[in-house]
Amino acid sequence: MRVLVLYYSRTGNTEKMAKAVAEGAHAVQGIEVELNHFVPAETLGSFDAIIIGVPTYHHEMSMSIKNLLEEAAEKNANLKGKLGAVFGSYGWSGEAPQKVIEIMKNKFEMTVLDAPLLIKYTPDQAGLDRCRELGKKVAERLIHKA
Repeated sequence: MRVLVLYYSRTGNTEKMAKAVAEGAHAVQGIEVELNHFVPAETLGSFDAIIIGVPTYHHEMSMSIKNLLEEAAEKNANLKGKLGAVFGSYGWSGEAPQKVIEIMKNKFEMTVLDAPLLIKYTPDQAGLDRCRELGKKVAERLIHKA
């Protein structure tokens, strides 16, 4: 079972979250975790679960994540039924993770954990624990699904 934790981080906050999410997923036996800030669109289908970390800047997701999702759509990446989740940091609005969830569900027909994990500004220890729990939850759902 392969889990991709894909993220973009400009200030380092979402990167801290991504590392904690990956730790949580890796703690589940039988799960292989790849933590990365870039993967080619054509490789997305090789993962059983995709967890995307995307901060909100000026009410939008980062261009790198947006471009990847658009390229995956153009190349008809088959993500139907794959497990997905989203997290991100924000300063004042925080809507980018929800936009990614909508794309995962509506465009790629993924099975998505509905609520994104949002942390305002820098994640504290409690926030990082929530990130680890997200990674663990996704990994455990994969194991039980198999």
